[in-house]
Amino acid sequence: MNIPITERISPAEAERLCIDAAIAAGASAPAAESIARAAVAAEAEGQLSVGLAHFIDYLDALEAGRIDGTAAPLISRPAPAVILSDAGGGTAHLGFDMAFDDLVAAAESFGVAIFSQRNAYTAGALGYFVGRLAERGLVGLAATSGPALLAGSGTTKPVFCTNPIAFAAPLEGTGLLVIDQASSATAFVNIRAAAERGDTIPEGWALGPDGKPTSDPSQAMKGALLAFGGERGANIALMVEVLAAGLSGSNWSLDAPSFTQGARSPGSGLFVAAIDPKLFTDGFARRTGRHIDRLSADFGLYVPGRTKAKARLKAEKRGLEVSVDTLRRIRSKLP
Repeated sequence: MNIPITERISPAEAERLCIDAAIAAGASAPAAESIARAAVAAEAEGQLSVGLAHFIDYLDALEAGRIDGTAAPLISRPAPAVILSDAGGGTAHLGFDMAFDDLVAAAESFGVAIFSQRNAYTAGALGYFVGRLAERGLVGLAATSGPALLAGSGTTKPVFCTNPIAFAAPLEGTGLLVIDQASSATAFVNIRAAAERGDTIPEGWALGPDGKPTSDPSQAMKGALLAFGGERGANIALMVEVLAAGLSGSNWSLDAPSFTQGARSPGSGLFVAAIDPKLFTDGFARRTGRHIDRLSADFGLYVPGRTKAKARLKAEKRGLEVSVDTLRRIRSKLP
């Protein structure tokens, strides 16, 4: 007898399930809706490691207190083009959702607007934030911080989080350009997934607790991840740390509690810049889209964002193919 390992579920059904599970775990309805939308969007785009499997981390964090599910972000406006949010130990997504329309309007008025948030749980798929800006015709740049997992340049101990950076731009006729990458050679969730499967990891991804390279993901989680490109990637991690934690007043990675253990929020920071290209040049989306098409057609360039867009369209038509175990774990949180 063949036991199915996946189950087909529509994005709407998945979102409703996640909302109900998050509320049962202690989230307010607005917070539950914010994290559910982001997780389902990541799943639909094929980012399984930060999709519904990662949503279980949110549920566990809500139950343990790492996320204050009832926190109401405190939004302030110290300048017309600057929006600040104190997440109050809650999710990273709710404050952004609350400020989103004002952020877009400010960018359209001033050309550039900044959203900076402190004291939140980790952000999951960072491309989700800038992708939403690109859907509104804006160019977006985002950076986020978290607990120390990554060795810096010259170090063998973790001093930064994976410190991802994301960028998105609207392209006429070709959808969106969306770049979302960690400063580490791979994301922490990929190391953890390899450990759960009993797989090895490639050399160059991590160091063990002894400071030496390892292909054992369990040892990697006790040691430190490595930056992509050596010191260049580590420098990007430092840049992200300053943008996300420094400007917002959030915990430095060294001082941030774990996002998987304990009852304290990691107090992560989030930096999002929104730029309106219409105030800089005419026909940005058309000109840039044509250039990207030329690079793709004539030179074989891989265009970040297109694969995700195709996966999203497929999910909308056929539904999501989700691990049975993942859905079982989410449903187990329901009353």
